[in-house]
Amino acid sequence: MPEVSRFLGIIISFYYDEHNPPHFHVKYNEYRASFLIHELKIQEGNLPKKVVSLVLEWAYDHRDELLADWELARAGKEPKKIEPLV
Repeated sequence: MPEVSRFLGIIISFYYDEHNPPHFHVKYNEYRASFLIHELKIQEGNLPKKVVSLVLEWAYDHRDELLADWELARAGKEPKKIEPLV
């Protein structure tokens, strides 16, 4: 599971050979969630509200990069690193 960004204890990653729809995975302590890239909402899992806000802020600023990384991961290639929120 390639990590593409890390900030404030939040880890953003993709799995190789993912299923649609385009999404990314978030880990924060014992919490796990996946976010839909186009809709910018949680697909499954849960996170503290503050973490959700931070992830959404970050994802909004990097949506194009997330979609590009999604395509790389789907093709079995290494996604590129994305600038952290802070």
